Amino acid sequence: MAQSKFNNSLSHGFTLAEVCVSIAVLTIGLVAAASMFGKVWGSTSYSEYMIEASTLVSEKLEDLNQFPNTDPNVAAGGSLSVDTTTGGIAYYDEVYLSASTGSVTETQVISGTPYTITHQANGNIGTTSTSPSTANTIQFERRWVVESNPVVNGVTMTGMLRITALVTLMNASIQPPVKFQMSIVRP
Repeated sequence: MAQSKFNNSLSHGFTLAEVCVSIAVLTIGLVAAASMFGKVWGSTSYSEYMIEASTLVSEKLEDLNQFPNTDPNVAAGGSLSVDTTTGGIAYYDEVYLSASTGSVTETQVISGTPYTITHQANGNIGTTSTSPSTANTIQFERRWVVESNPVVNGVTMTGMLRITALVTLMNASIQPPVKFQMSIVRP
């Protein structure tokens, strides 16, 4: 008897069950990779905002450090809290970063009037006494407190000032909230 060229007991190809298992394993792997990509993307955005917040804190501390202790710009007072001030002084400003134009706008309220400085991406600087346009911007709020003769590690630093600044990203869609705080002690 002649033998068949093909043995019917050997299977060629994949069964439907094998294909379904392969698809399931591939789907689980792709979902895990997509989830990890989302987390990496989110943490990258969070890191960008933290870097910007730390830059804004450093900038404010540098600005305040230039004034002598007797200057009213560094009089003891202020608060890191949104709702209260200490000593009747409200030290705060708002910074808006424009995603579309690349400009940075800083607004302080002085004697009830908003005072706005806009730094354009092309290097031009403009000053107005109106509130800035907040369309397509990322808003940070800076608050600072100035303490006279601060206590540091249980030691009263007589004749010194401690300036503490806090920057908060006001965009509620970023979670966890972005906050950055730093202090300097100076004579």
